[in-house]
Amino acid sequence: PHLAALVLARGGSKGIPLKNIKLLAGVPLIGWVLRAAIDAGVFHSIWVSTDHDEIEKVAKQFGAQVHRRSPEVSQDSSTSLEAITEFLSHHHEVDIVGNIQATSPCLHPSDLIKVADMIQKEGFDSVFSVVRRHQFRWSEVKKGENKMTEPQNLNPAKRYRRQDWPGELYENGSFYFAKRHLIEKGYLQGGKMAYYEMRAEHSVDIDIDIDWPIAEQRVLSFGYFGKEPLKEVKLLVCSIDGCLTNGRIYVTEDHKEMVSYDYRDIVGIDLLKKRGIQVRLISDRDCSKTLSAMQLGCVAKVSVTNKLQVLKDWQEDMGLSWKEVAYLGNEESDVECLKQAGMSAVPADACAAAQKAAGYICKSRGGCGAVREFAEHIFLLLEKVNSARKQ
Repeated sequence: PHLAALVLARGGSKGIPLKNIKLLAGVPLIGWVLRAAIDAGVFHSIWVSTDHDEIEKVAKQFGAQVHRRSPEVSQDSSTSLEAITEFLSHHHEVDIVGNIQATSPCLHPSDLIKVADMIQKEGFDSVFSVVRRHQFRWSEVKKGENKMTEPQNLNPAKRYRRQDWPGELYENGSFYFAKRHLIEKGYLQGGKMAYYEMRAEHSVDIDIDIDWPIAEQRVLSFGYFGKEPLKEVKLLVCSIDGCLTNGRIYVTEDHKEMVSYDYRDIVGIDLLKKRGIQVRLISDRDCSKTLSAMQLGCVAKVSVTNKLQVLKDWQEDMGLSWKEVAYLGNEESDVECLKQAGMSAVPADACAAAQKAAGYICKSRGGCGAVREFAEHIFLLLEKVNSARKQ
């Protein structure tokens, strides 16, 4: 049977405009779940249902197909079931839908693989995600009512210790898998039904539980970053024009060139060096005089016609794996380097091709703190590496 992953991503949002493609830890929100769905390897097709051009563009960048939903199922009052039913009416090849919520950025492929087995091998008609919570519930007393609250799941005279109480299961909204015949009857949950319990740290719902800065910390700690395990970065290679500088060149009357840079980026380079990470610079043009004036103390190569070859030479000379190399670029000449490096980033104003190839998109523009921002991102990921080692 054809199992399709479907992410519903309407353009309208009552809270954060275009929330589904807002950057979360350097990746569009929807990108986190699409990455997990693709790497799970269990779906015959992966779709994003949207009514917005920008969301369509991001979805295709991450390897998904796009279903343009109709205005009738794109309203604030539209339900997920209505959008899924419309999708099925256009895709008769689909037998099972795995509806994955875009706002669950800590979803991992391992969860999707197990749920696919439950549907395809164990014969369940529907499977949905839950999380275990240890919360005591009390009855609500509305204002003006002359009555006392009552305990719902505890005896106040004999309160459980957390370790003595299994807790309760709550839907967390990360995903709902269901067979076509069930959805066409108007259900996402029914028939031979089962739940799938997710780990609490992976159960992040930005819509309900969490605000953006906290979500970024959770994703950096518990999110899925790809099939290969993260390694400690040993080398950062930074493109000079448009990353370390803003790309502008000022020419004086006596034909001398001047560029500007942000002191925060210089601090970022110093912090990287203090952590034992080598920083090397690269440029398409001859800017040796500029580098000399900046006195950064970094190995640099200018007038480069093939950046990827230079990057490979440095990687081999240092005896590093690609997972230990980070790259910050902004132009089409950087694209292959961004794809090759284990960790890659671009400034906010990088060209479209570079943004598509990068793993992290900075909030800062080139020459305005992008190097420092990427350095801090690297430090956060290194904390994740060190935490994994301890475990």
